[in-house]
Amino acid sequence: MSRRRYPALRHWRDWQSVFYMLLLPLLVWWQWTQGFSFILYGVELFLTLGVGVIHHNHTHARMWRGRWTNRLTDYWLTLLQGHPTFVFWPAHVANHHRFRHGPRDLARTYRPEWGGDTNHLWGYLIHPVQAACVLYPLFFRWLNNLRRHWPGAFRYCMGQYLLWLGSWGFFLWLDWQKALIFIIVPQLHGLHWLLATNYLQHAHADGRPLTRALRNTPGIELNYARNFEGLVNPLLFNIGLHTAHHECPHAHWSELSGLHERIYRQRVTPALNEGGLLPYMGRVFVLGLVWPAARTEPQMPPDAVK
Repeated sequence: MSRRRYPALRHWRDWQSVFYMLLLPLLVWWQWTQGFSFILYGVELFLTLGVGVIHHNHTHARMWRGRWTNRLTDYWLTLLQGHPTFVFWPAHVANHHRFRHGPRDLARTYRPEWGGDTNHLWGYLIHPVQAACVLYPLFFRWLNNLRRHWPGAFRYCMGQYLLWLGSWGFFLWLDWQKALIFIIVPQLHGLHWLLATNYLQHAHADGRPLTRALRNTPGIELNYARNFEGLVNPLLFNIGLHTAHHECPHAHWSELSGLHERIYRQRVTPALNEGGLLPYMGRVFVLGLVWPAARTEPQMPPDAVK
């Protein structure tokens, strides 16, 4: 059997991912050399969200058929995102998907020390900081375990740190003002959304462990996540269809819309199936400041928050 001599995507829909991954650095380069553009900068900020979702999808279902092409994609995403890509394994796969917003999920939104079971503007804004405080010790434990048992994987992860910090140092050396405006601030914007998305998808959802009584309550086992059915999905790789993703984590992102409509939409309480993401945020986080009826209701009883 002859070896494949060119990169091959596993699914043709990932050409959208490749397009985003190529367009983002082109926009940075153009503005770095030609000057700031409000329109292009807005597109760049949007693409930082896209890179975070691509990173998430690439972790669950590798984009390419070749091992080295996937590894190079890990490093390319590290460079674009401004953070090592390995973090999705300990924080997302081994933690969030394993415990799916339950009491053992480190990034759950309803910790008593974080204000309890909340869903409001301050909770959304502060959640990335709170999540980072509990996830970074997890990353260090993960890396230490790799160092002791899988030194090759440890070097692979440390190479991502070297690429990220080295790129920041290089561009800051070239022009620190341009580096901040065109690279670092957009990357931090993307990282904020990457962590805050957990709050959007799970705040006021039901994170109780599945006891026998709960298992016998129809549909309640799927009330741990919120779904968004608007324009966010074609633009950001079906990231809004979160229940289908949790239940079928290895399904390609392009399959989630069909799974959501056929199976999971009707198995989630209607309050957790929203329309557009931005209308939801405007209603809950802005209008909810002055109009209580615009806010969401918690799906868990207060005594279950821990």
